Amino acid sequence: MHQQLTAYLPDESATQALGAALARALSPGLVIYLHGDLGAGKTALTRALLHAAGHKGAVKSPTYTLSEPYRIDLDGRPVNLIHYDLYRMSSPEEFLDAGFREDFDGNNICIVEWPEKGEPVLPPPDVKVLLKVSGLGREVELQALSDLGLLCLERLHYPPTP
Repeated sequence: MHQQLTAYLPDESATQALGAALARALSPGLVIYLHGDLGAGKTALTRALLHAAGHKGAVKSPTYTLSEPYRIDLDGRPVNLIHYDLYRMSSPEEFLDAGFREDFDGNNICIVEWPEKGEPVLPPPDVKVLLKVSGLGREVELQALSDLGLLCLERLHYPPTP
């Protein structure tokens, strides 16, 4: 059940293309963890995904607010996509105290930066994305960790064929 995809993203347009491909592969209830050092491209990938999913406004990193909700349409149906950045959390209890666990309800799409800060109370991911700076670009690995994650990677068409 551990289907995976690895790719090299040489520039920002490749990151945007991956974000757009992910946007087309989303399903309600999907939980995506984004792993990578500061500057690895986690927020850039999320921004590209949200814009490709139809969000028109700015997409800022929720570094200080910890979460930022968005409303997108999936197959003509409105869905909440919640972007988390847990970098500044001092303990997993903050995640519980904020009521974030209730957002992982099988309907919302949850994208989590710095998920290791929420362990062990953070619900498990369907897809794990590992981003790593490599030269001028990024290495990316996507791992499906559930049936919903497998569906996402099966629907993911990256790199796009000309």
